[in-house]
Amino acid sequence: MMKNSWNHSYQDLGDLTLHYVEKGSGKLLIMLHGFPDFWYTWRHQITALSKTYRVVAPDLRGYNKSDKPIGVDKYHTLILSQDITALIEALGESKAIIVGHDWGGAVAWNIAMMAPDYVEKLVILNCPHPIPLVEAFWGLRFRQLQKSWYIFLFQLMEGPEEVLSKNNYEALKKMLRESTRHNLFSEEELKKYVESWSQPGALTASINYYRANWNLVKIMTMTKERQEKLKARTPKVKCPTLVIWGEKDIALDKSLTKGMEKYIESSFEIKFLAECGHWAHLEEPNIVNEYILSFVK
Repeated sequence: MMKNSWNHSYQDLGDLTLHYVEKGSGKLLIMLHGFPDFWYTWRHQITALSKTYRVVAPDLRGYNKSDKPIGVDKYHTLILSQDITALIEALGESKAIIVGHDWGGAVAWNIAMMAPDYVEKLVILNCPHPIPLVEAFWGLRFRQLQKSWYIFLFQLMEGPEEVLSKNNYEALKKMLRESTRHNLFSEEELKKYVESWSQPGALTASINYYRANWNLVKIMTMTKERQEKLKARTPKVKCPTLVIWGEKDIALDKSLTKGMEKYIESSFEIKFLAECGHWAHLEEPNIVNEYILSFVK
């Protein structure tokens, strides 16, 4: 069992309470997890980065021990982003280094675009900028559509929760085991994930991220005019940005990284990990930690 001295805390943000883990001191560095994770996904990074930074890893809205508002409309990316900017303020800071993976990456991209004053530097792990991703759906790119089959499943208002929770969440556990290079998740670790998924309302809330933001039928049938308007009103990222990408990602194709620099006005770096899958920070934690520390320093 991993021994640690992490502090567990709760922050009241007015209409929502977020649970988070905190360690270290210095500049604020916030780490945002994805699906179907919770703060624990950053266990290797918290220890390493907290030697230099004040690391805060929250459970995002709807996950684990954070509040789980009822209703699909409570999980729009804009609302998720406002949770994090409110958390930064509640922690007594005006800005932070933000690190995001998967859905946490989507939230981090959105904060950097829509609330740039809150972001000192941006680090993204295996989450494309939103424009290349929607362009893949507009263009009906087979490889990405094939990898996104689960998003179509999640559009169903009933059904996914039952499938994913059946046999003590075997489908989710299988996804974690099979989507990493070395079957990294021990039985003890998987028990922590099952405990997180079993929190009342957590599974529905996590699926609502997809329901609220990724109506693929609506996206794929968007007119060319609306596509251009969407791209035109999407602000560019103004802070230094690092993208770390595991090339063997089963959910997101490497082609989504092509041309990403067009959407970033500041300095931009991308690091590819040829033998990593979707969870690069778990598969190659030492390399990922080195990349992050080198960039944020």
